[in-house]
Order: sequence, then C-alpha cells, then structure tokens
Amino acid sequence: MFFSLNRVLFEESPGVRKMILNRPNKLNSLSYEMGQGKVFCSGGDVVAVVLSIYGGHWSFGESFYRKQITLDYLFATSEKTLVSLINGIVMGGGVGLSMNSRFRVVTENTVFAMPEVQMGHFPDVGVSYFLSRLPGFFGEYLGLTGAQLNGTEMLACGLATHFVLSKDLLLLETALSEAASDTSTIAKVINRFARKTFPKQDSAFMRLEIINKCFSAKTVEEILLLLQNEVANGSDAWIIKAISSMKSASPTSLKITLRSIREARMQELEDCLVRDHFIGYHIIQGIHSIDFLEGSRTKLFEKGKKPKWEPSKLELVSDEMVDHYFAKVEAPDFEHLRLPARKKIPKALESKL
Repeated sequence: MFFSLNRVLFEESPGVRKMILNRPNKLNSLSYEMGQGKVFCSGGDVVAVVLSIYGGHWSFGESFYRKQITLDYLFATSEKTLVSLINGIVMGGGVGLSMNSRFRVVTENTVFAMPEVQMGHFPDVGVSYFLSRLPGFFGEYLGLTGAQLNGTEMLACGLATHFVLSKDLLLLETALSEAASDTSTIAKVINRFARKTFPKQDSAFMRLEIINKCFSAKTVEEILLLLQNEVANGSDAWIIKAISSMKSASPTSLKITLRSIREARMQELEDCLVRDHFIGYHIIQGIHSIDFLEGSRTKLFEKGKKPKWEPSKLELVSDEMVDHYFAKVEAPDFEHLRLPARKKIPKALESKL
C-alpha cells in the first residue's frame, strides 16, 4: 500500500513501513509539517524559522524545535527495528533522525556534517550525545569545525553501521521488505549487501592521535592554540582547514558546543534533548546574542557576506555568558518539553555507537 502526506511519503508492506522525506527542492529540510532526491536530509528548515523570528513570531521556531526533538526521542525509543538508508547529504536535524536508528546504512554518495557553529547555532537535537561517544575526541572535532565526512569515514568512526553501494540500495530495500522484521534477520539481510571500505590515508580520522591531543583541551582557546602549534611543527591540510573553520565560526557557538558535548559524555539521550531544548530557546529568543540571526543572514539570505559576531572574539565570551544558554527556562510563555513515557527498549534495538 502507498500513502502520501506530501512532504513525507509512507509505503507499507507486511512487516515493513517506509518513511520517505519528500522535499527534494529544499534538500529534504525538515518543515513543521513533515527523501526524495539526492539528499537524505539537510536539517531543519532554518529559513522558515528565521523568517518567523523576523516577523515577530519566535514561538513558531520554538514549537517546531520542540516537535523535532520529540520525534527524535520517539525514534530513539521505538520498539521497532529502525533502518536509515542515508544516500546523500545528512546534516543537522537529519543527523538527529538517522543516528537514532539501529542500522545506519551509508553509500559512496553520503556526506555528513554538523556546520551549525558557522550559523551562530550549535549541534542540537541530541547530537551531542552521539558526538560524545565517538572514538577519543573526534566528536569535539566534528562539532567545532563542522568538518564533512564521507560514508567510509562515517563507518570507520561508528556513525554508520554498514556501507552499501548506491546501486544496490533498491535491491536492499526490496530484500528488507520481504524479510522478517526481527533484528537478527534484518542484520543478515543488510550484511549481504554490505561492502568493506576503509578511509584514505589523508582522512582526518586517520589522524586521531593528533585530534585527541588537541581537542581534549579544556577550552576552545586551548584547542585552537594546540592546533596552531601543530601547524608550526608542520602539519596536514586538514588542520589548517580546521583552524580556518573555527576562526570563522561564532565564538559563542563554539563555547556552547564544546560544553554541550562534554556534558553529554555523562548524560543519557533524554537529558541531552531536554538541555538542547533550553539552549535552542535561548538562541531563538536572541536575548543574550543575535548570532543565530546574523549567521543565517549571511549563509542563507545575503550569501558571501562575512557575519559580524557579537562578541567577536573567544576571549570576550565568558563562562557566565555561556551559563545563560544552559539555564532552565522559567518564562510563562515557554512550553516545557514533555517527552512521552516509553518502555525501556531491549538492548538489541538500541542505536549502536
């Protein structure tokens, strides 16, 4: 059977239900109502959120964000075995959806990134939970630099569970539709199509020793200093790119991101989602900083212009300023995140990272 709700398509067969993001002209960005095309999901519809803020309706962005976080939680706690077929760009909200699947299948077309710090935001929707559980301090590297990974690198670091050639995806879908829905059977089906693949020698993941040395530092300032020392000693191009990316990002966003990943190391996914909801609210409100609007302006509306971050330097962003973003919201117009009660799911169904 086939059902269409416009921006999300549903296909159903005995034992299997497929959910297909269907906004290819918008890079399958998640809208309030919600893939097809060359993109899995490029994240939330930031344009719609920003326009609503400019129009004086910031509550739209908060409501959209709350629904998105709730959806991620439902995915993470589903009793069904979830399989994400990631064949294209996966960023932001798309990461939040796919990383909560038990099986995360990537291809040679897959491109992963969390570039939020370049827009005055932070890796949200619980992504800090997954980044904090990657090998060493690779999660800090990804979150602070917005670096892109291909499918092979995603498999190597644990963000993906299987690598399948894109030409085999339809065959895999068909095989899954015809198989039993238990986890072990699904694993056997995917393994039939999976290919071995290894990162190239110039991949940043192959430099994990240096990444751990630099990104394990306590502060963003120290991380940058250590990276610059590596450049002085002679280094690979990826370090120069990492430094350039961090220097062009919002200083406030960098500090929020580092703290959120560090806190996530000691938290469960539910805790991370609740915390992200508070941070997202403070950012959308723009009381402490308007970096989100400034970053969105230069990335989405006036492309090519350099954002004017405020504060403009890392040393001007104090710990007390960062504390504001992590504070619980007590405003009367704020609707607290109420995640639905869910049964503890079997370990076999949990996302593996």
